[in-house]
Amino acid sequence: MSVNPTSRWEARDYAANAAFVPALGAPVLALLDPQPGEHILDLGCGDGVLTEKIADAGAEVIGVDASEAMVAAARARGIDARVADGQALDFGPEFDAAFSNAALHWMLDGDAVAAGVFRALKPGGRFVGEMGGDGNVARLREALYAELAARGYALPADDPQWYPTPDAFAAVYAKAGFVAIEVDLIPRPTPLPAGAAGWIRTFRGGFMTNVGVPEAEQAEVAIATQERLKPELLQPDGTWIADYVRLRFSMRKPS
Repeated sequence: MSVNPTSRWEARDYAANAAFVPALGAPVLALLDPQPGEHILDLGCGDGVLTEKIADAGAEVIGVDASEAMVAAARARGIDARVADGQALDFGPEFDAAFSNAALHWMLDGDAVAAGVFRALKPGGRFVGEMGGDGNVARLREALYAELAARGYALPADDPQWYPTPDAFAAVYAKAGFVAIEVDLIPRPTPLPAGAAGWIRTFRGGFMTNVGVPEAEQAEVAIATQERLKPELLQPDGTWIADYVRLRFSMRKPS
């Protein structure tokens, strides 16, 4: 699979430091409104927390994710989860709906993702989801890059995540053939239960490895980056608030 090399996950670490991701997925799950008997694809299912909720609604759901560790965690919940590259989906028109939460920004070939989801849906099928949008975690990223540059690491020219504007996102999916595309950009300041350092270790560990930071140095980099962020993200009560911006969308395949 040609997956994003900076996308690296460990299920136990994710559950401890990133449980807020599926916990904050309730609005987009409500937008999906899964119905009993529907066949639904969860693209980037992670450890299956939201996939399980779709199944609990009575739908028949298949989850796909590029991470073997996360797929194993989803299967442990009883989910039909499969290791697959979201940029190379090979499903035919078999799903009533597709769903994705906090995953599409890791898939850099947006055209390939859109084409694969389009093929997977039955005529009239809907695609609903949420991902990082324009400006997402900008301060976290800037501080990490500054810390790495100060340590002499060469940084990539392009951002290894896709955080599009609504217009850019809509254009990709219109090109794939979707209609009735609705996209909203939603600023959502988000508490980080493990602080900025925990967030960096969980969400940017793969990035640090990719630019050459040894595993033994990554915790130190995360703590140093957290120090840089204290004036902006640390609240008077001791909580850390990240500058999340979500892009929420819905669309359908023509009947």
